[in-house]
Amino acid sequence: MDSLVSMRGVFLLLLTAAGAAAQPYTLWYRQPAAQWNEALPIGNGRLGAMVFGGVSEERLQLNEDSVWAGGKRDRINPRAAQALPEVRRLLLSGLIREAEQLADRDLIATPRRMPQYQPLGDLTLRFSGIERADEYRRELDLDQAIVRVHYRAGGVEYTREVFASAPDQAIVMRLTAEGNGRLSFTAALSRETGAAARVEGGNRVILEGQALPHGDRQAGEPAAGVKFRAVLEVKANGGRVRARGNTVEVSGARSATLVLNAGTSMRSLDVKLPSRSYEAMRAAHVADYQRLYRRVRFTLAGEEPALPTDERLRRVTAGGRDTALEAMYFQFGRYLLIASSRPGSMAANLQGIWNDKRAPPWESKYTININTEMNYWPAEVTNLSELHEPLFDLVDKAREDGRSVARRMYGAPGFVLHHNTDGWGHAVPIDGVGSGVWPMGAAWLSLHFWDHYEFTLDRSFLALRAYPVMKEAAEFLMATFTRDARGRLLTGPSISPENRYRTADGQTGKLCMSPTMDVEIAHALLGRVAEATEILGQDAEFARAARKARTELPPLRVGSQGQLLEWLEEYEEPEPGHRHISHLFALHPGNQITLRGTPELARAARTALERRLRAGSGHTGWSRAWIINFWARLEEGGTAHENVVALLAHSTLPNLLDNHPPFQIDGNFGGTAGMAEMLLQSHAGEIALFPALPRAWPGGTITGLRARGNVGVDLEWQQGRGARARFTVRQDRWLVLRPPGGQRVARIQAAGASVAVTENSNGTVQFLARPRQVYEVELTGGQ
Repeated sequence: MDSLVSMRGVFLLLLTAAGAAAQPYTLWYRQPAAQWNEALPIGNGRLGAMVFGGVSEERLQLNEDSVWAGGKRDRINPRAAQALPEVRRLLLSGLIREAEQLADRDLIATPRRMPQYQPLGDLTLRFSGIERADEYRRELDLDQAIVRVHYRAGGVEYTREVFASAPDQAIVMRLTAEGNGRLSFTAALSRETGAAARVEGGNRVILEGQALPHGDRQAGEPAAGVKFRAVLEVKANGGRVRARGNTVEVSGARSATLVLNAGTSMRSLDVKLPSRSYEAMRAAHVADYQRLYRRVRFTLAGEEPALPTDERLRRVTAGGRDTALEAMYFQFGRYLLIASSRPGSMAANLQGIWNDKRAPPWESKYTININTEMNYWPAEVTNLSELHEPLFDLVDKAREDGRSVARRMYGAPGFVLHHNTDGWGHAVPIDGVGSGVWPMGAAWLSLHFWDHYEFTLDRSFLALRAYPVMKEAAEFLMATFTRDARGRLLTGPSISPENRYRTADGQTGKLCMSPTMDVEIAHALLGRVAEATEILGQDAEFARAARKARTELPPLRVGSQGQLLEWLEEYEEPEPGHRHISHLFALHPGNQITLRGTPELARAARTALERRLRAGSGHTGWSRAWIINFWARLEEGGTAHENVVALLAHSTLPNLLDNHPPFQIDGNFGGTAGMAEMLLQSHAGEIALFPALPRAWPGGTITGLRARGNVGVDLEWQQGRGARARFTVRQDRWLVLRPPGGQRVARIQAAGASVAVTENSNGTVQFLARPRQVYEVELTGGQ
């Protein structure tokens, strides 16, 4: 990456000359947050907080990623193994209602839900003598990952800075009063229930408690959960610090520093606080964060309105245009991944790490029939590869229960996950037959291991971590395939998440055999397992079996309206605008369907997408984000951009978090990934430059993206056309480039010398790239 520094500087100079905003992106507001959906998120992967920025009262809603209710237990329905063959028989006999009734009674876990991810508590500061403020500003600086609050009251300027430090594993707050001003406040830790606070040593508040199941959805869940401990330390410059009841009181200070850490019995209750100065903690935090965040810079030509973020968002909702807000949204997605997923932390869940409810929607766990996977779509392409690791840890944690469920419920080797898992790593089908009986979670998640390998070419990772997981997931599929009367290998019982179909005889159901998404995931996994064996030089017999099984899967089919079919047969769809568009997995994130490799299927996928959208799909934030990625893969830049705007206008909260509704973080990550897909794709054996560049982005640069093959990519475009690209590689490799439609590669240079290029008949060019070289590609042509 260092070899690209000077070139990226050139890119930034070009942008500044074009009049583009060069300052770091900042979310800012003229008022404190009135509700949680307006507060600003900070996080270090493990600890998170929502900062409200109040004047007379400041609230930090706190999370620690291992605060989970419930516990690890055997949840397998004792009747499951006996019922499973009968459910399959009923489905193959067309007796859908009977199959669903039996499956719902005998396959769904006991209890029927998984435990909840819960909040740690609140840090509340109450200030004396400050009721109103002037010149108020609240902001989140994306370049430094610091929330700031600034205002003037009684002639004094007050400032707060808040950040979540990964190096010091703490949430840190600094409060200052300028000039002759003084700070007087109390600091308290609290939780709605299940915890108690006390003061220790005069300047520390300790919050201790236990996360217990809460709400009707947790019926049958034992009263258990992790124990947690939070420690807040308050230090002041000048004035006095003393205990006051269960709070710490600061009086007459020029400045104060608050440091908070927490732990749970899932890891350790021995909570340590950093001892170094605020300045040292701040410097370490910024350096650590910028090491990740500044890998990618993205700017779109145009002026940035001098308006608060919530006002800019309202203008977009009213039909206004704000490409600078779109670029900031892209980087906000990267910020959220850095804040919610670090090596050693838990994986980002449905809400990342930010949750204020003891009974959150869908338990704020890991929904792995799209949502958790979407969380990690931007990890590789936007140069945050190591942030993928917590997802791999989650899969490793769930493999133990996944093996047990595979063996005891299905009588199969390998491991299986269904549509959810949690902080304890449960693998059973939950909730109900309409969502829970979907045995493809492990197969899909294992493909993320392959993606990480493809982007990094880390052979050790492939051998020691990726291949064992992929093989186990494939072993389960191959052992549980059912051969039908036509000789096809079918998955099931399963569903097309979480959609319904209606048969010709009027039956409506969800449960089925071999929905299209299952086939596409199985096709992808079996192919990648076989490819991995070749790279590693092992398991040749298993690879032959995987390839053979792949050829016996049902083929993808096109329906009477030219649409890709969602099920084995063409059924009527009771909900044609369903939020899930699962049968297009092969288009994205898979690569079985490509524009040039499978043009007929690509047309069918487009027709299926158009039919879904005409009927109202995309009404949830994550669904809209997936649609951006679909249109990018179809190389429809204008339509992809329309959906970027729709995501902002209709599915984004005032603090830019995604709105399902309610808040789910997946749409943020999917939106960021989709914007990257519009500019760079590498899934089809070639690097496609500007494959879906919209007219709404006439000029801009993006530096630091990654393509498969461990390739670094910088891009610049002007007047709606690709201008130039720069590439670096870590090892000798042939690069195959596809220029934008209507354009061609004019020349490729390295160190000022021309590079030999081969022009292929399919419109691509290729050249041999070597490490420690920067390859400059100039594009020409186009309108």
